[in-house]
Amino acid sequence: MRLSKRALNRTLLERQHLLRRTNLAVPAMVKHLVGLQAQAPMPPYLSLAARLESFDPLDVTRGLEERTLVRYLSMRSTVHLLVADDALSMRSFTAPVHAKERKISQNTAPALHLDPAEVEAAVREVLAGGSLPLARLGERLTERWPELPPNALNALARLDAPVVQVPPRGAWKQSGGVAYACVDDWLGRPQTAMDVEDLARRYLCAYGPASAADMVAWSSITGLAPMLKAMPDLEVVEDEDGKKLYDVPDAPYADEDAPAPVRLLGLYDNVWLSHAGRDRVTAPDKRKLWMGANGGNDATIFVDGMMEGLWRVVEGRPQVVTTFRTLTKAEQSDLDDELDRVAALLAVT
Repeated sequence: MRLSKRALNRTLLERQHLLRRTNLAVPAMVKHLVGLQAQAPMPPYLSLAARLESFDPLDVTRGLEERTLVRYLSMRSTVHLLVADDALSMRSFTAPVHAKERKISQNTAPALHLDPAEVEAAVREVLAGGSLPLARLGERLTERWPELPPNALNALARLDAPVVQVPPRGAWKQSGGVAYACVDDWLGRPQTAMDVEDLARRYLCAYGPASAADMVAWSSITGLAPMLKAMPDLEVVEDEDGKKLYDVPDAPYADEDAPAPVRLLGLYDNVWLSHAGRDRVTAPDKRKLWMGANGGNDATIFVDGMMEGLWRVVEGRPQVVTTFRTLTKAEQSDLDDELDRVAALLAVT
């Protein structure tokens, strides 16, 4: 089977629940997406609202407080909102990307000579009595290494030790800086090994069909091509240029003429960070309009399945920053409806 660019776009949006919202529960959606990018507290709420028909942001807060959801360093060595089971197993998969960041980060440079296992042991010892705010963790680690700056030790701690960000960090409209606990202590269960083949199938269910390079872009973990090639249950399809893409059997394919409603997504939504070629959902020239000196400028507006504008929250309300083309009357009406929908979300207390 050969799929056009538009068919790949619509199929991705279908599997992401961005063509039609769904009534999945929050944990089920988080699991389906294999996490949501969550460097800042607000984006996962916005990305969930774009996909769920009925979304109560307090469900995320309850998940964090009841420890069924976790904020954890994972894919691309960035913080994601994950279900607890994934948090317990994800580090066995993502450890290489954390090790790479350890070597290249300016923040870790003063303490780079420390052995990772020794750092993890020290972090575990310091956190044995319970979670600690970031500043206090750094202070305690300097008791062991007084010659090193606390910010460098904190940078190593998040990379060398399996630490989660505990609430109120990430809870809906609650203030709170970063505080850490070890994931197995926080969840009361030991870490496990990730079944990487099963993870690949889950990635394809949510982001496929896709190439090995796509899965590498999503995770920053290299060397996945031999595994995907050897998995006997995967099917192979082609894009319009004849490039081979892997997929799971019986996965849904969307009609290329399926309508794609306007959606307001959170900053760094994984829908367009999870393929080697982001042209599946954005034109290269428009992607440049999103990029700033230190990453994305604003959250994204998707129109007819493609990134066509930017928006942000201003004084508690959604505000369009710009659109990249003139919208039709129907598209503008859809955008107005989405702005109202997000405004209602932001008003929830």
